[in-house]
Amino acid sequence: MNILDRIIEHKRILVAERKLSLPVDLLEQTEDFSRPVLSLREYLLNEDLTGIIAEFKRKSPSKGWIHEGADVKQITAAYENHGAAALSILTDYEFFGGSNADLEEARFNPIPILRKEFIVDEYQVLEAKSIGADAILLIAACLTRQEIRSLARLARSLGLEVLLELHEEDEIGHICEETGIVGINNRNLKTFTVNMDRSLKMAELIPTELVKVTESGISSLEQITLFKKNGFRGFLIGEHFMKEKEPGIAFASFVNKLKNFVHED
Repeated sequence: MNILDRIIEHKRILVAERKLSLPVDLLEQTEDFSRPVLSLREYLLNEDLTGIIAEFKRKSPSKGWIHEGADVKQITAAYENHGAAALSILTDYEFFGGSNADLEEARFNPIPILRKEFIVDEYQVLEAKSIGADAILLIAACLTRQEIRSLARLARSLGLEVLLELHEEDEIGHICEETGIVGINNRNLKTFTVNMDRSLKMAELIPTELVKVTESGISSLEQITLFKKNGFRGFLIGEHFMKEKEPGIAFASFVNKLKNFVHED
């Protein structure tokens, strides 16, 4: 069983348990369930922002703990203050060291928040809305086309936007009307190896009207410039900052260098 299969198997068990402990009618009563959402798409297209979706995660399945005990409020506030277009919050504990509480604590930031989760059930979409997310991630590698369409429609009915994550060319068919943002993950979720050419090779296959996001393994100014030239508007970066003692300071330094780099270019 590969890593992705293990994660999905665990997730289905966990979702079944959460349905019993926190039913849908209770999710719908939360304050955040009625909160107006922020548009991830609009923030990524905002030329005054960096296009960076700054990710908060403490752990990864392949490397173990990256930043155990990291303070979500402190770090996400620094991300927002220094120009992040949006935040990505891992809410899986078993493999990534995150929780729903992390997203709820980060909700004070006035920018969109993507719930980074392995969504396999409608319950998780409703749950995302209840904890303050503005957008959800749907991963083509673990969902059928019909499942993507159904989950995306539910998300849109709640006002949430959808980032559809692709890994292979044969997943292009998972794109539907409700998936206006498409991410290409440079990391193979079955082996967790990284191939930075993946986004560039698949970029030409994505319809031009969709907002394109590159995910995983991004660590240099040159990479971001190259992706921009190939039509990408979003850059999901997490580990590059989270592995540092002070992720917020690392992010601020990166953004400052990026601005100067782009100006010189």
